[in-house]
This record gives sequence, structure tokens and C-alpha cells, in this order.
Amino acid sequence: MPIIPQTDEVGEIIHLAKSGRLIVKLSATGAERVKLGEFLIDGSGRRVGRVAELLGPVKSPYASVITMTDKTSRLVGSKVFGGGFANKQRDRSRGFGRSRSRS
Repeated sequence: MPIIPQTDEVGEIIHLAKSGRLIVKLSATGAERVKLGEFLIDGSGRRVGRVAELLGPVKSPYASVITMTDKTSRLVGSKVFGGGFANKQRDRSRGFGRSRSRS
């Protein structure tokens, strides 16, 4: 897994849910900055997971994060940082709609 340079702190992991997701208490800057689908990284720059849902009150929200590691119990209590979004590669072999050439 590639190491990503650390950006601004967005919150702290406070809980591991029964579903396996991490619950992150977002900081004031994190509440404004974090978007659905964004990756979160730990202090060493490794991907922790991807934001799946934003929960709770607008002034102090939480994020539900789908984990990307199996060492989730050790992450509770650690700070997380914004890690950006994945670059999606488009499948150019598939066309959309009908083909333009008619025989």
C-alpha cells in the first residue's frame, strides 16, 4: 500500500462499530473539509479507510469509515488526516448507448 503525504488533521477515531466500520469524531476543520468517498490516513501516511457516511449534528459531525486494514482495533484513539480521493480510470472499451456506425 503506498504511503501518502500527510495533510490537515480531520479528526480522531473514537469507536469500532459492530459492522466493522470506524467512527471518527470530526474536528472543526474536518467537518468543513471531509467529503463522502474521501480517503483518511493515519499519522504514518497509510490509508485507514474511506468515508462512507457523515452522521450527527452539523456543528459536531461524525464520519463512518469503511476500513482498508485489518488492524482496526489498534487505530481507536488515533488521529486521522485527509488523504484525498482515488483516481478513477474510465473503461474506454465500453461504449454508451448505440454505436454510431450502421451497416
